[in-house]
Parts: sequence; structure tokens; C-alpha cells
Amino acid sequence: MTQIDTLTDTLQARYSCRAFLPDPVADDVITRIVTAARHVPSWCNAQPWQLSITKGAATDRLRTALLAHATKGAVPQPDLDWPTGYSGVYNDRRRTCGFQLYDAVGIDKSDREGRTAQMLRNYALFDAPHVAIITSPTQLGAYGAMDSGGFVTAFTLAATALGVATIAQAAIATYAPLVRDQLNIPEDRMILCAISFGYADKDAPINQFRTERAAPSDIIDWNS
Repeated sequence: MTQIDTLTDTLQARYSCRAFLPDPVADDVITRIVTAARHVPSWCNAQPWQLSITKGAATDRLRTALLAHATKGAVPQPDLDWPTGYSGVYNDRRRTCGFQLYDAVGIDKSDREGRTAQMLRNYALFDAPHVAIITSPTQLGAYGAMDSGGFVTAFTLAATALGVATIAQAAIATYAPLVRDQLNIPEDRMILCAISFGYADKDAPINQFRTERAAPSDIIDWNS
């Protein structure tokens, strides 16, 4: 097997886990994940990413605070501007993913209460024992965020290779001031997203579906 085959297998094995076991991941395993992920490229080698990783009581405190905040309908205050909309194929993919998720757990499309309850699971971190909050210096703007996105991808792949399940969550960045206060994150760093991680509950129905990917022909515009 070639290196590209091994990488492709890892990419295909990765998925967004939405049901975790309570078992914590050992510190040395988390360090191995970060050690691998830090080799991604960044503009001028700035390496803008910084992680605030929770475990034990710290995860539970953040989970409780986020869930309470979201349940009472707090006003979103993300550091990074939210998308202005989804149109065309991007909206199609988004809707398909949502319908797959609801089908997996038996929530009817018309069940607004059930859909809301499932959405709030984001703020419970899907019961993961750990969450990594990804931040970048505000002064680096979109380019720091872009570089950090590469780190997020590498983190999830390295975790997959070590048998650790992950889900990258933009939802947590909705309440950036709350997260900043809970984890003492400096004001000069943008809260970009979270990665909840741990060991997957492989029997959970919500972990059974997989999203589709566009074909290379849908992605490449050849120029010659």
C-alpha cells in the first residue's frame, strides 16, 4: 500500500462523531495528535493556531454553560462573521446532511421540537469527554483562520489514525464571549471553532450515516 492509499483510507474513515463514550483520551495520545497536526502549512510559517483543550470537570463546566446559554436563546456573538447564506449546490448539500442526520435518529422533518433538541446536542458537546477550542490572532484575520482550518483537518485525521473520534463544531463559536470567559482566552484571539473528541459510541444510530462527497469533475476547473 502506498502513502497516498494510507492517507485516502484515513480521510475516508474520518466522520463527524455525534455520540461519544465517557472514557477520556490519555494526555499522551492527545499530544501525539497535536504533534502530527502541527506539520500543516501556514502563511510565512506563522502557525497561528492555539488550542484550549478541556478534560474532566472543565469539559463538564463548559458543556453546562453552553447548553444553558443556548437553551435560553442567547444572542449569537461569533468572533468570525457567519456565512451570509447558502445557495445552489451548497444549500443542497447542507439540507441533505441535515436530513440524513434526522433520519438516523428517527426525527421527522416536521418535528420542530425534535430537531431543536438534536441541535442543542451541539452545546452538550455530544457528551464528548474533551473539547479543543481553536483560536487564531485577531490581527491575522481571514488568513490566520484559513491556516487554522488546515490544522483542524490535520487534527481530525491524526485523531482518526489513533482511533479517536472527532467532530469539528462551528456552533460552539456562536457564543465566543462565553467560551472566552470560561477558558480564559485572551481578547486578541479569535475563537474559530471547536473540536469535540473522544471515543465513539459505535452502536449509536447517529454515528451510522456518512455524507457524500463531490466528484473530482465537480471540483476541478481545468485551464490549459
